[in-house]
Amino acid sequence: MTVNVFLDDYRHCPQGYILAKDIDECIDLLERYAISHLSLDHDLECKTRNGLMLVHYMVKHQLFADSITIHSANSVAGKQMFRFLKEAQNQNLMPRTIRVSLRPLPLR
Repeated sequence: MTVNVFLDDYRHCPQGYILAKDIDECIDLLERYAISHLSLDHDLECKTRNGLMLVHYMVKHQLFADSITIHSANSVAGKQMFRFLKEAQNQNLMPRTIRVSLRPLPLR
């Protein structure tokens, strides 16, 4: 079964996506399903377990989606997440076929 996942603890989940409100829920979905599109926020309710920590975990454990979008409105952290994933691709730690994009969403 292929699903789309939206990691965010504030915004409404788009139709056609499964909502993960924290990185543990997101990791569980990455481990259980093939994910077509993964859309990630950085700033989550738990300040110490954020989107950057998730992308580090994903690369370390080789848990990916067909495409990944960083939608965080936190421009500095969102760019860090994007650069980390692109560097992982450049170092062959992540498949180059995965589309990675940075498309911040407004909070409202």
